[in-house]
Amino acid sequence: RNAVVAMPVLHGYFRSSCSWRVRIAFALKGVEYDQVPINLIRDGGQQLTQEYKTLNPMQQVPAVEIDGITLSQSLAVIQYINETRPGPRLLPADPKKRAQVRMISDLIASGIQPLQNLYVIQKVGAEKMQWSHHFIDRGFQALEPILKQTAGKYCVGDEISMADICLVPQVYNAERFKVDVGQYPTIKRLNQALLEIEAFKVSHPSCQPDTPDDLRA
Repeated sequence: RNAVVAMPVLHGYFRSSCSWRVRIAFALKGVEYDQVPINLIRDGGQQLTQEYKTLNPMQQVPAVEIDGITLSQSLAVIQYINETRPGPRLLPADPKKRAQVRMISDLIASGIQPLQNLYVIQKVGAEKMQWSHHFIDRGFQALEPILKQTAGKYCVGDEISMADICLVPQVYNAERFKVDVGQYPTIKRLNQALLEIEAFKVSHPSCQPDTPDDLRA
């Protein structure tokens, strides 16, 4: 007898890079899911409501309801999806390559993205463009030589992994904050290759249920 398994629910925001990471992972695995948009700008930020705080006490997106639990933190969500769903693996079998994928993912998810997160740049105030530009540039200056060593067709070798899932949304942010990605040829090449892949296209901020009309592709 088949138990009816509820579809996963992603509480996210079209332009949130952490939400985008989860959308890419679902798409790569071919998992259908529901989206509940949380508008980070409207009403002073819908992530700050008491209701949302019960889902994610950090009051950030994403929060994912899946298999009877609620998970936040995109890398934890991606690894859970990887471990519980069939389809292409998102972490390589080889321990050294797996460590490299985690290193690159952490460099982006801990070393770059939090410094240009909405909450942080709202606190920074008027200087937010220069601030974000500085920290993304600083991160990319470290990421470029690492990727030069680890990359094949994708971030680590020739298999799409969690590192690629982290890279593409971060390059999108870099472009929003006017970083010249052309200075980073490996990052640029990988990003262009990945944007050709269906899972990265369908999950793109320009085509989400909550994408404003003026930003739709």
